[in-house]
Amino acid sequence: MSEHSDSPTSETVASGQLRAFIERIERLEEEKKTIADDIKDIFAEAKGSGFDTKAMRTIIRLRKQEEAERQEAEAMIDLYKEALGMR
Repeated sequence: MSEHSDSPTSETVASGQLRAFIERIERLEEEKKTIADDIKDIFAEAKGSGFDTKAMRTIIRLRKQEEAERQEAEAMIDLYKEALGMR
């Protein structure tokens, strides 16, 4: 008996199902790369039109947050800025 008697052996692994999972993940990874490249191109286009891409990324991140979460974060930033004499 081997040390890893509770681990699956090659006979118990459904190789067809495993291969299907791996191939699906690989396809999605490729799609993710394509989408990331498209997003990069859009940011380059926006920058070429004079937009500040750092500010755009911040706005996108903020829009993903719930309103309460965003307000809490903004309040904390305001508090820190005030404590540092930045207001």
